[in-house]
Amino acid sequence: MSDIERDKLPKAVAIKYNEHDGHAPKVVAKGAGAVAGRILHSANEHGIPIYQNKTLTGMLMAVELDQEIPPELYQAVAEVLAYIYRLDQRLGKR
Repeated sequence: MSDIERDKLPKAVAIKYNEHDGHAPKVVAKGAGAVAGRILHSANEHGIPIYQNKTLTGMLMAVELDQEIPPELYQAVAEVLAYIYRLDQRLGKR
């Protein structure tokens, strides 16, 4: 598969954040193609919100699994977490 074909594959990254542990969010799953499909399917099955941002996904793909996101991504990920928090509030989950 060429780099161009690989770049066109759908990608997905799952992050985990516990606001009470004092640590930055961690990348807990990531992948392209079929792996991305399984990540998205699992999120849907478990009622986990999906936020689409190709640029942020590309940057998070560079983070190793089970590693905290780097400080330069804090603002972007904070915006995602705020979006999910508002969504949860609207759906009565918080």
